Amino acid sequence: MTHDIFDNTILCQKCGTKMQKAQLEKNGFLLRAVICPKCSDKIIHPVDEQEYDRYVNLKNKEFKVKMRLVGNSYAVSIPKEIVSFMEEQSRMMDNMVRLCFEEMGRLSLNFGEEEEIKHKELRK
Repeated sequence: MTHDIFDNTILCQKCGTKMQKAQLEKNGFLLRAVICPKCSDKIIHPVDEQEYDRYVNLKNKEFKVKMRLVGNSYAVSIPKEIVSFMEEQSRMMDNMVRLCFEEMGRLSLNFGEEEEIKHKELRK
């Protein structure tokens, strides 16, 4: 049986007050955290912080991929590194994706449910 460090009482290092569990949102990620109600000091769960760092590293990385003609359509391969990360976040293989022509020279692929995408667009 594994235990989570956040299952224990955590005292604020600055003021000694018992910290309270919370969730923080950062770029669409929900991060588990504990926050001190007295001095507002925060500790993000180490596993969530590690996953977020992986996301930031992938986001800042540029991939060069080839576009190929397949039948009457063109196909672009998505690097396995990106798909593996997204698959870990939620099981989405074999789901439909939204492809949008945003502007000259720019396409976007949106993975996830349409309602979820609309909700994120409203928060911008």
